[in-house]
Amino acid sequence: MQERVIDTGLLKELRIDGAHREDPGGGPPRWVWGVAAGVVVLALAGGAAWWLVAGNKPVAVQTVTARANGQGAAANAVLQATGYVTARRMATVSAQITGTLIEVLIDEGFKVKKGQVLARLDDTGLKAGLAAAEAQVRTAEANLGQVRAQLAQAQADERRQAELNASGMTTRQSREQAATGVKTVAAQLDAAQRQVEAAQAQARIARVNFDYATVRAPFDGVVTARAAQVGEIISPLSAGGGFTRTGVGTIVDMDSLEVGVDVNEAYIAQVRPDMPCEAVLDAYPDWKIPAHVVAVIPSADRGKATVKVRVALEQKDERVVPDMGVRVSFLAAKPKVEAKPVPGVLVPPEAVRMEDGPEPAKGNAVVYVAADGKAQRRLVRLGGEVGKFRLVTEGVKSGETVVVSPPVELKDGSNIMNKE
Repeated sequence: MQERVIDTGLLKELRIDGAHREDPGGGPPRWVWGVAAGVVVLALAGGAAWWLVAGNKPVAVQTVTARANGQGAAANAVLQATGYVTARRMATVSAQITGTLIEVLIDEGFKVKKGQVLARLDDTGLKAGLAAAEAQVRTAEANLGQVRAQLAQAQADERRQAELNASGMTTRQSREQAATGVKTVAAQLDAAQRQVEAAQAQARIARVNFDYATVRAPFDGVVTARAAQVGEIISPLSAGGGFTRTGVGTIVDMDSLEVGVDVNEAYIAQVRPDMPCEAVLDAYPDWKIPAHVVAVIPSADRGKATVKVRVALEQKDERVVPDMGVRVSFLAAKPKVEAKPVPGVLVPPEAVRMEDGPEPAKGNAVVYVAADGKAQRRLVRLGGEVGKFRLVTEGVKSGETVVVSPPVELKDGSNIMNKE
């Protein structure tokens, strides 16, 4: 019988490596575990990405500005209207002659007094004209002195002729000629006096024209606009343009400031002269200015269906400037000085949410304040109701922006955006 020879090298190549051998315990292959681990990692990464995107998505909210409590006046107001601060006394100052500016002494914001020099024009020609007129006055006055001397001589000659005629030493004709000479010189004296008066009038005209070269303030006020520069030509008769200006600047008398408001004609019957008011500037919402109605202008605006009402401010302050927006409350009665409103701010009731807080007591009042695009959760202390608003005595300051009807998903630190 023939024996077979087996190559041991080939047997070694057929041996299964331990790294590729299945689990002897009957479990799944190791590659299955690797796939499962990859799926878990991808799921975790997707969840983190979703949390980053959804968690930072801005919440659309509606906001309002919290205002300081004005409980006393709000309860007493019968009507509210908006308007602007206006100046009853305002002037664009210009020269009364045409000339070139050589000096401008004002700028925006300068306070000026009546008669103060604002600008100067080139007065070379005017100064020469004034000097010539004054020289004419001196010439006329010298001529007047000469004629007066001649009159005195003529009167002396007449007296001598009268004495000689009385003694019979001269003729009657000589005496009459002397008397005629006195009358002639007297007439010349009268003409010389009129010449002096005419020369003096011309000198006054030249002086006035010379003074026109200096522009002065017509009243006390504040410069609100500077309209011309050195080297430009100004003229009171020009319509303006690139080379000629009509004025040097604008001055406003700050003591003449008042408020003009448009009241709907359906409610104008409630407004009467001397009616007490309270004015609040848009720039200073916490400052309430006592005021009263000056007059109801007897003219209506057909397009807006409103009537203009003049309101006088009873307090003067540098913060009040022309064209500021104003909200005026017309009051049924003048508020008492001693009646002070409760400190705090007014917010819509919808801005207050009752939530459970870290304190043991339940039902904490919370207001969300919008700041830098994020919501800030504030625990607040509530007061009473003031009209359609709720009084917040602690937790929110005047001027801060609060969220109205905060959504359920709104949390402390959430990104927010205003609704369109």
